Amino acid sequence: MSHTNALRTARGLAPVLPVVAVIALLALPVAPGGEGGASPADAASGVVVLCCAIRLLRHRRRPLSRTAVVVLGLPVAGFAVAAAGAMTPGAALTGFARWLQIFVLVPAAVLLLVRDRRDVRLLAWSVVALAMWQGAVGVHQYATGTGASYMGQEIRAVGTFGPGDVMGMATVVSFGLVCAVGLALAAGSVRQRVWALVCMVLLVVPLAVSFSRGAWIATVVACGAQLVLAGLRRAVAAGAVVAAVSVILVGGFGVGSTLLQERVSSIGQVGDAPDQSVTDRYTMWAAAADMWRERPLTGVGFKGFPEHRDAHASLALSSGSDIEGAGTEYRKQPLLSPHNMYLLVLSEQGIVGLLALTGSWLALLVPALRRLVRARRARDPGDAPTAESSLDCGLVACGLLVWQLVNFAYADIGGPTTVLTAICLGLTAWWALGGREGCPEPAVSEASKEAAPR
Repeated sequence: MSHTNALRTARGLAPVLPVVAVIALLALPVAPGGEGGASPADAASGVVVLCCAIRLLRHRRRPLSRTAVVVLGLPVAGFAVAAAGAMTPGAALTGFARWLQIFVLVPAAVLLLVRDRRDVRLLAWSVVALAMWQGAVGVHQYATGTGASYMGQEIRAVGTFGPGDVMGMATVVSFGLVCAVGLALAAGSVRQRVWALVCMVLLVVPLAVSFSRGAWIATVVACGAQLVLAGLRRAVAAGAVVAAVSVILVGGFGVGSTLLQERVSSIGQVGDAPDQSVTDRYTMWAAAADMWRERPLTGVGFKGFPEHRDAHASLALSSGSDIEGAGTEYRKQPLLSPHNMYLLVLSEQGIVGLLALTGSWLALLVPALRRLVRARRARDPGDAPTAESSLDCGLVACGLLVWQLVNFAYADIGGPTTVLTAICLGLTAWWALGGREGCPEPAVSEASKEAAPR
């Protein structure tokens, strides 16, 4: 009987396994100098879309609901406008395909392949496992001085992504931390909460030594939102644990205390002696805004920011960022984007593209938060217990989207981890738009499942 149950469980997980494979491929090291090209995870995401299409045809399942089609398809209008305004046909084709992959096709495929809370938890734990691996590599880099160059020392934790993608490890660890917080806050099994809490505490260290200010801010906001949405009592308890761990690590063991303090203080140094990275960022922000004012409706087209940057940027902009360490020789990396997703979209796709893309994200966030609040209220006596068991899925989905919306103020898409952004958007879409598969779920007996048409 146990063998039969194991086969049934394996067969039930089969649809979501291609998505797990995409996450697993992000553990592979990036070849030196290979940043910016298609990664194995990108190729696997195409397989995910193909598997979803085959599954729909084979089982004759109804595809996305009308609401999901509108919400996920809304950004296509902005992408089409940006492709029409691109400087070359090659830029139009590659830009349109890339943005369609990340913000429409992969999220839609994840929405259709994820069927229940078990699949969501599997993907969440897969992200946590990836974060633990990348975090372990990053902490080793910091401890042994084999990381990316930072303040003259090769101590910056970048994981397997290399110094050309300093945000890669920070993004993965942040996603893992957000997933761990969501899994730990829900009143699920004791084992799940304990392991999630352990992973949450451990992931604080690599996030700290990534020295990524944007990831810090986004993680604090996202986890804070999760704590509030989970309930005040849990928020106070979890906040006390995080504060105690931070004091022990930084104050007791001195984990990067001086450098961390300098990095944190640099967040607010805009007009008072900012470092060059801050100067470059705000200079590129101003350049992106100037491009938008020149073409407010449609922007300068896909891949147009690098071409128009010098014509709109001030002399304060440096020639590029310094890349060194983690097995890479010193070189200059050109600044090809404003490091702000909203300004990138505004400059290249205009107000049409920005409204379409952000409108899609807000259309996911609002129903996701509404369902999460409903799931938390269902914990009262007399309500369905299935809603309580769905709370961790809602906390993970909402936390991931909040993190992404905040982080987009300090970063944009690029690098291997971009496909992980697409998966997270798909998880949020499942929670927000999944209908009966969302929260709360109706109770379905095993007999009904077996009798259902396949």
